[in-house]
Parts: sequence; structure tokens; C-alpha cells
Amino acid sequence: MTSILRSPQALQLTLALIKPDAVAHPLILEAVHQQILSNRLLIVRRRELVWRREDCRRFYREHEGRFFYQRLVEFMARSLAGLQGTLIWDTLAACHPSPGGQMPDRCPLVPSGPIQAYILAHPDAIQLWRMLMGPTRVFRARHVAPDSIRGSFGLTDTRNTTHGSDSVASASREIAAFFPDFSEQRWYEEEEPQWRWGAVRYSPEAGVHCAACTGGQDRPDTGLSL
Repeated sequence: MTSILRSPQALQLTLALIKPDAVAHPLILEAVHQQILSNRLLIVRRRELVWRREDCRRFYREHEGRFFYQRLVEFMARSLAGLQGTLIWDTLAACHPSPGGQMPDRCPLVPSGPIQAYILAHPDAIQLWRMLMGPTRVFRARHVAPDSIRGSFGLTDTRNTTHGSDSVASASREIAAFFPDFSEQRWYEEEEPQWRWGAVRYSPEAGVHCAACTGGQDRPDTGLSL
């Protein structure tokens, strides 16, 4: 992977995922979104998507062979029929139609329930987002970080609400996987300086921040002093 050229003072990018267990509950989804905003993380990009099983295997390939790998893949790529019944039925029927009209048990193109993917920016985006998430293990999160996202909303170590990149290298790789049309290098060259100095505004309609075309006036306080 080509190294991304950044100023030493540049904002850091990270990938944040809100998993199907949280997206299934609009109040939890909104609470996590508000956590992002209230902690001065800037939302560079945001999208909702569904995952195929092979996408999930590829994303989590570094964990292949570990005891939780298959359980994680099945959870993230399992059909959530109660949430997306029509979409999932159509996809399954197109993949493996059966004479009796029964939904097939397995299909290589089975989509997951919806996932919310974010690109977040902040001087310390990776560690800040991981701190807000809390420990991976929900039992531990409830005891040592009860106000964290996982401590508040996590159900199990698999259904733990969120994911976040753990390093600059993994952030670049994961952002490219979820936002293939996003050029990290171009963003750093063309957009990052104005984002760093607060020339951004939040769009409630889109749920993301965007460059403020105000000629430097009325810039919002992003709290990103460097």
C-alpha cells in the first residue's frame, strides 16, 4: 500500500462501524451518532451498507483460526430477516430459487443486516474512538467503562455494537475497503487543512460534516486546537 503523505499536524482518520445489533435499534444508532458529535469527532463520510459473507471473511481475515472468527463472520454476514425481510428474500430467491418457494438455508450472496460505516477525523481519532467504544469484551466494558458505547449497549463480545481501527495502517486499509471511492491521499492534499482549522459545518440532513464555504467567516468551533 502506498504511504499517505501527511503534515505532522494533520488530522488523523479512522474507520468506525456501527454493527447490525445497534443499527437494528434506531435509538441506539442515534445515541452512538450523538456520542461521535459530542466528542468533537468530525464525520468525513458516512454510508449504510449490507455485507456479503465473503466480504466479512475478507475483512476479518487477520482473525481467521481464532475461536471467535466463525461466530463473528456469521453474525456480521447473517441475514437479519426481521429487519430487511423483503430485500433478503429477493436476494435469496434470485440466488437459489426453490420449487416450493422455501427460503434456502445458505447462500454465498446472503447480505447482512445494515451496517453504518463512518470515516472520522480528529487529531487523535483512532484512540479517541476506541476509548469511546470501550473494551471489546462487553463484560469487562460494563465493569471498567460502564458509560462507554459497549458498556452501555453491547450484548455479547460479538454483538458489541461497534468496531474501530486499531492503527494508522489498519485505518487506511479499512477505509479503502468500506469507501472504495474515497481517496485518502487526495483528502489530505485538498481538504484536510481547512478541516483542521475549523472550516467545516455539520449537516443534520446528511449526518456528516462538510467544508464551509464562508470565506473564513462564521467558522464553527470544532474544538480541534492543535
